[in-house]
Amino acid sequence: MLEPAYQVDVVIVGAGIAGLSAAHRLTTAGVTTAVLEAAPYVGGRMSTEKVDGFRLDRIGQLLSTSYPELRLTPGLDTLSLRAFAPGVLLHRDGRAHRALPPAAGGSARGARGALHVVRALAGAPRSAAGTPGRAAAPVGGAVDQARLGAALGRIAATPVERILARPEMPAAQALAQRGVPARTVDGFLRPLLAALLCDPELTTSSRCADLALRAFAGGRLCVPEGGAEMLPELLARGLPAGTVRTGVRVTSVSTNKVTTAEHGEIRCRAVLLATDARAAAELLPGLRVPDFHPVTVVHHTTDDATAVFATGTSLLLDADRGGPVAHTAVLSSVDPSRAPAGRALISSTVLGPPPEGVDTAVRIHLSRLYGTSTRRWETLAVHHTPEAVPAMRPPHDLRRPVRLLAGLYVCGDHRDTSTVQGALHSAHRAASAILADLGAAGSMHTADPAPTLPRAA
Repeated sequence: MLEPAYQVDVVIVGAGIAGLSAAHRLTTAGVTTAVLEAAPYVGGRMSTEKVDGFRLDRIGQLLSTSYPELRLTPGLDTLSLRAFAPGVLLHRDGRAHRALPPAAGGSARGARGALHVVRALAGAPRSAAGTPGRAAAPVGGAVDQARLGAALGRIAATPVERILARPEMPAAQALAQRGVPARTVDGFLRPLLAALLCDPELTTSSRCADLALRAFAGGRLCVPEGGAEMLPELLARGLPAGTVRTGVRVTSVSTNKVTTAEHGEIRCRAVLLATDARAAAELLPGLRVPDFHPVTVVHHTTDDATAVFATGTSLLLDADRGGPVAHTAVLSSVDPSRAPAGRALISSTVLGPPPEGVDTAVRIHLSRLYGTSTRRWETLAVHHTPEAVPAMRPPHDLRRPVRLLAGLYVCGDHRDTSTVQGALHSAHRAASAILADLGAAGSMHTADPAPTLPRAA
């Protein structure tokens, strides 16, 4: 019999969540697919280190229950999300204030649509008489809170296309032009957007910042149960056996084949690059490589849980910018599967270049944020990722083309928004483009579900 003209319909380079979710959509449509990953594991930046019973995320990206793609992506229907307490805790002037968005605040604490700021839960300063001292709300007075709450309510109800049609500028400039009081920006919006976008200076496109605020106002911040790796693991687990091949390094690509270092050429009808932006540009010179926001995550543990459990399942943000930590949480309270019984897992995020002696600086800062000594806390891991999150400075195209030409496609968070939602959405767009080019009938031959690779030399 004659050798077939190709071995598989589509080769996907990269087994991150974008490549794996695209593979799900293609295989469901009857298109034979092979996913090649250079690393020995799937997931890319969404990986989780396991240390003595702890599950430690390397980047710790925050998700939102309002992300549509988490519900729409095949293979993620069994994903379990663990939500933080509604809103966030803002540490300001020695006190932690809880800020609730309109959807969480309801009418229990004031007029409908207002942003509710509740008194301190941890680290409250005390007067000479021993009663909690007074500290101004980090978002301003009652009028400022009501205005901000109403604005969040409006943005939660605004269609995405209307947000994308707004004039674009750096987020900090947009907030100033909208007349948002400086105290509200510095006390609430800057620390919140820093946590959501990994950009403490708010250089991000105002459109992307509005999308982030829309997601926050319309849902709950959350993390995957069991660690960030659960997203790629669930996606990989749901694909036909042999679809995903790890430890296979692709050295070149074209519209009808890929060349690998270990197994030579694999012929196909289309190639989808689903790597990070830099790796994609190395395979296809000319692709844009954005700037990146570096992220450092420091994981600590302690058996003295009473000192940190006052924050409960809340995400704690530093509104004072009084140290390297942008946000922190007792993740074992949010997701008990991340720590052994009797131990607390405290995960803290540093944005930008980390300071020298980052662990010591983080410990000093955490002692103020949590109002307790951290000297006896054990450091489990310090994960620094220089190119953690692609920057989205204006002008930023949130729908960068995924179809380069017939037979060659690209997806990832660098083609959409720099979020899990953006990575999944770009994969959705790429899979749709491939199916349209290959024809609605999908696969046109009877090859196996995955190619049989030649033996490595």
